[in-house]
Amino acid sequence: MAERPGDGEDGSDPSAPVRERTHVAAPLRRDLVAAGVVAAGVLVALAVLAIARAASAALTALGVGVLFALALDPVLRATQRRFRCSRSTGTLVVGSALAVVLFGVVAVLGPQAAEQAQEFSDEIPETVESFYDWPVVGDRLRDADAAGSAAAYVDDLPNRVDADAIGAAADRLLSGLGTALLVLVTAVAVMLDGEALVARVRRTLPEERRERADEVGRIVYRSLARYFAGSVSVAILNGFVILTVGLLLGIPLAPLAGIWAAITNLIPQIGGLLGGSFFVLLAVTEGAVPGAIALVVFLGYQQFENNVIQPTVIGRAVDLTPPTTMLAALVGGAAIGVPGALVATPLVGAIKSVWLDARGEAPDEEDRPGSLAATALSRVRRLLGGR
Repeated sequence: MAERPGDGEDGSDPSAPVRERTHVAAPLRRDLVAAGVVAAGVLVALAVLAIARAASAALTALGVGVLFALALDPVLRATQRRFRCSRSTGTLVVGSALAVVLFGVVAVLGPQAAEQAQEFSDEIPETVESFYDWPVVGDRLRDADAAGSAAAYVDDLPNRVDADAIGAAADRLLSGLGTALLVLVTAVAVMLDGEALVARVRRTLPEERRERADEVGRIVYRSLARYFAGSVSVAILNGFVILTVGLLLGIPLAPLAGIWAAITNLIPQIGGLLGGSFFVLLAVTEGAVPGAIALVVFLGYQQFENNVIQPTVIGRAVDLTPPTTMLAALVGGAAIGVPGALVATPLVGAIKSVWLDARGEAPDEEDRPGSLAATALSRVRRLLGGR
């Protein structure tokens, strides 16, 4: 007769140890697989960060190009509707108009910036000597003959221009031109082929998921495009204010200060400080009064921008609290530098919009404020303490 389980000499089941070992080994294998997947993910993330840090300049140019394409896309669509033209023709029109504007800015501000740079270098000793009347630091500067040291440094500048300095300047110039060309090519490529690339990616998705993917894509695009279009508009306005105040006060290098303020203003939270501090420092070189006026104007405009302009123009696209915005910008900047700081905030806002839409809590377009003017007026009243 065949032996049955439990018929051993001690009455136990001979197969029980085998089942117990199998039962213990299965969770162990799952844990090992999970640990391997986590380790592989960490290694991939580290590799991506290493590549990003090694190619930070190229990534910055690519990121800025994509940002410009997203910011100009609403203008491109409006151009297509207005002239009833193809996307390639609209891209040519928008690109040509942008090139004319940039050339005009350089033609108008370039000579003035060069002239002011020459005057600024000639007036450095006199500017330093004007600091002798300042409290606390004035006596120390006089004792150290800071004005004489500045004059000697300016006089020695021609002797510092040698073959190595010229070569380094040429390398920086070529690098800047290459970066500008990469930004331009990236922006044009995204504007031309963006829709085609999206369509190709869409065809790779299963049929039943395309509708949901279209909805998610519309939400992400709306958040990113509105954010970057608004950011560029606010940055241009910031640079124009700095330029105007600088010219009125006779601050040296005012055109460069305006351009720098516009560029740095694109960085969330800390961009205004980076641009404004440079402007105030230049104003201080003209004396205490121009420096104080520049500081007051900068702080006042910064408050107006942070509490009225940015919430009105950009707040419609990214509904995030200031601490969340700052944290996203800092984390993005720490991860991959300037591109991360620029992209992190709108990405977090887009993810939040997708999450709210998935839960059915996303606000409808008609629920938003009716006009920018009404929203701005409401925020001005709130800023002034009214209802």
